[in-house]
Amino acid sequence: MTSLHADEAYLGHYQFSHDPFAARVPGFRFFPAQRKPVLGQLHHLARYSQLLLVVSGPIGSGKTLLRQALVASTNKQAVQSVVVSARGAGDLAGLFRQIAQGLGMQQFDVRSILAQVAQLALTGQEVYLLVDDAEQLADATLEGLFALAAGSGEARPHVFLFAETALISRLEALSDGEERFHAIELQPYSEDETREYLAQRLDGAGQGIELLSDDQVTDIYLTSGGWPGRINQVARDVLIEAMLAQRNAASSSAGLLGLPRKHLLALVVVAIGLGAAWFMQGRQERLAQESPAQVLPEAVAPVAAAPDGTAAEPAAKPEGGASIEFAGSSQPLPLPLVGEAQPVIREPLAQVSGMAEGEEGGEAENLAALPPAQPVAPVAVPSVPPAAVALAAVPMLPVAAPAAPVVAPAPAPAAAPKPVPVAKPVVPQPKPAAVAAAKAGSASAGWYGAQPASQFALQILGTRSEGGAQAFVSKNGAEYRYFKKMHQGQPLYVVTYGKFSSRAAAQAAIKSLPASVQAGKPWPRSFASIQQEAVQAR
Repeated sequence: MTSLHADEAYLGHYQFSHDPFAARVPGFRFFPAQRKPVLGQLHHLARYSQLLLVVSGPIGSGKTLLRQALVASTNKQAVQSVVVSARGAGDLAGLFRQIAQGLGMQQFDVRSILAQVAQLALTGQEVYLLVDDAEQLADATLEGLFALAAGSGEARPHVFLFAETALISRLEALSDGEERFHAIELQPYSEDETREYLAQRLDGAGQGIELLSDDQVTDIYLTSGGWPGRINQVARDVLIEAMLAQRNAASSSAGLLGLPRKHLLALVVVAIGLGAAWFMQGRQERLAQESPAQVLPEAVAPVAAAPDGTAAEPAAKPEGGASIEFAGSSQPLPLPLVGEAQPVIREPLAQVSGMAEGEEGGEAENLAALPPAQPVAPVAVPSVPPAAVALAAVPMLPVAAPAAPVVAPAPAPAAAPKPVPVAKPVVPQPKPAAVAAAKAGSASAGWYGAQPASQFALQILGTRSEGGAQAFVSKNGAEYRYFKKMHQGQPLYVVTYGKFSSRAAAQAAIKSLPASVQAGKPWPRSFASIQQEAVQAR
């Protein structure tokens, strides 16, 4: 699977509007935990400090996002921000060339740059120089930045370096004990802050934190160390692994040994048919072995020798049925093919087929249509003891026998059993109480639409059963409501609590909830995201 197709499958499986854990996402809001105090400190130091400012942290600690937030939060009329990257600078001249271009200058020496900064100061504008990946700068380039940060008597630019922690020791060596810079080291998120960060990312993509279990959130926190860049990578890997596991489970249950479900069903039907044929054949063989005396009159009649040495007429059957002549080889003559004569209907099969009493004479008429037997040479037949003749003359009770005489017939191919009709499931009619509860849920959904999008509610739980959501709401009080959203192609009913003016107020209200509700780890979410999900579920 190519990367493009993998991304499409990933977004479609979770119904994301975009990848929530990409480096750049549309409409991403600056996550304030652990970073908002640093942002305020940078604004304060830029106004009152004359030192070079350094923001340090490992890869993925959020330095670039903090730099973007610093630029976005400045007053554009009072501050001109120049952002450069140490990756493409090369040396001091290359870095100063980027700074001069940002200021709209042709000369890129220290004196010319400071003169332009002084000129902008006369118009009421300050200059922020922000350098990304500053750990890649050479020591001579860092010395040049120290000179810019010191400024001149007329003006001084504010220089910000965003770098890995190893740069601090190099700057200390270049300062030689002097106070020439101020360093701020970023800290990782706690587990609760990691959960809030994941919730904000998922909320921006149209989903919620319920996609991740508590164990998954804990694993993401421990694996990433709380650094936001690593959180994004690990969370994406966790969701993709869960998606692949669900798809593998679905494909293994859909077919045995890789067979599609319809092929597997066809194999089951054939196996049932073969089993039924084997059972019926064995049953006929057992009947023939257990009742030879009953099968014998149906198959062949004893043949007696006439006084003149010719074959005598066979003894009449008790039911008056026609007899069949045999040649001296003791092998039965072939019966006429279908169409040459009508088959003989015997009791009790005649009654099943609808023949009334007294119609059995038709059997003789049918036999008259049979072709005459070919003359055969007379053979000597051993005399039959009287006891055997008497036994043959005794009428036998009708037994379940084939319609035609049993003369070692060739085994007929087993017919496939008719498919058993599948009963349609009976859909229970909704009870009046359920209908009333559904109306209450619809009213609750309308309540969400009427709330200000900037306010918050506490998400308590999500369930596939609307009855479960209704029972929870009715049990816990009027402050609890639920709405319907679509999750993985199926409806999900989400229970929320209260209405709060800010995320902090909603977070503080968690402590006032019952212990059983707090055990579900409720979390704040905006009415804007709830309204969006409710609209998508319609």
